[in-house]
Amino acid sequence: MNKTVKIILVLLAIIALVFVLKYFMDANSKDVEEFGVESPFYTTISSQAVATGKLNPEEEIELKPQISGIVDQILVEEGDIVKKGDLIAKIRVVPNEQSLANAKSRIATAKLSADNAAVQFKRDKDIFEKGVISVQAFENSQLSFNQAREALRQAQNDYQIIKRGSISGGSAANTNIIAQIPGTILEIPIREGDQVIQSNNFNAGTTIATIADMSNMIFEGKVDEAEVGKLKEGKDITVILGAINDEEFPAKLTFVAPKGIEENGAVQFTIKANVTLDKTTNIRAGYSANAEIDLEGKDSVLAIKEALLQYKRSSDKPFVEIKNEDGKFKKKNVKIGISDGINVEIIDGVEEGDKIKVWNKASDDKEDEENDD
Repeated sequence: MNKTVKIILVLLAIIALVFVLKYFMDANSKDVEEFGVESPFYTTISSQAVATGKLNPEEEIELKPQISGIVDQILVEEGDIVKKGDLIAKIRVVPNEQSLANAKSRIATAKLSADNAAVQFKRDKDIFEKGVISVQAFENSQLSFNQAREALRQAQNDYQIIKRGSISGGSAANTNIIAQIPGTILEIPIREGDQVIQSNNFNAGTTIATIADMSNMIFEGKVDEAEVGKLKEGKDITVILGAINDEEFPAKLTFVAPKGIEENGAVQFTIKANVTLDKTTNIRAGYSANAEIDLEGKDSVLAIKEALLQYKRSSDKPFVEIKNEDGKFKKKNVKIGISDGINVEIIDGVEEGDKIKVWNKASDDKEDEENDD
């Protein structure tokens, strides 16, 4: 019996040994995952900021009427080039009946006062010449007479302004809309027959036309708070217009907003730049544009591809894996500098000749697939 047990135990040990040997053979037969390596190199790196915005005229004004009425005639069209003083439109005054009636009543009242003052002045003049009243009394009578005549003239003027738009009846002063600057008519938001409201302290008034000098254009855009600290007024930038085949124009930064505005969770700062345009290029107001701004640049710096960097989850600090002589990889912390989105400057942690692990296998496989296509 003991002999049989021993035989069974020996057989079990042999079977177990076979399984163990097979496991290790299968494990060793698996392909060893191999990683590619890349070495640091010297290159020139420049970081850029891209601001999105629009191209707008530097000088743009809105023409508004000085009196309410009806648009009687429009003498220009959108896109026309005008000079300062050119006639843009004419306004026909439509008086308010109540205002007109009140003005007539004021004229009648002022005329009664003026007639009465005239009679009183004539009487006082006669008795003054006879020495009945003093000089002061006569002068007071003359002053009242003059004030009554002036009040009558003012009432008559008010009536003419309400009825015709001007005192003289020649309504050019208030009813003619004149170009205040030379430029291009960008917009005429009204049509003949439209009613317009005058511009005053309580109302902006109806816009008759918008005029802009298209020879002086500025770029208006926004940059992120992480980049605005590196911008200075007077810096040369490049403005790219997508509407005309991504044509590039030189520009000079003239304004960086001192206060940012939060948009979609990020703080944005407004910038402006004077754009130097090619006279042969037909530029229109409101073109979408991008501005490329060089923030910082360095020549001949030690760099690696930014895709080789890995980051610690706990501290978010960058590191790379360097291949040792035994073929194993060792993690090493690195200190990085500027980046252009593809290459990144290495300040410390990696030396020329090091073999850095290409850990992003998914990206490599994707690039291979794209190359095969």
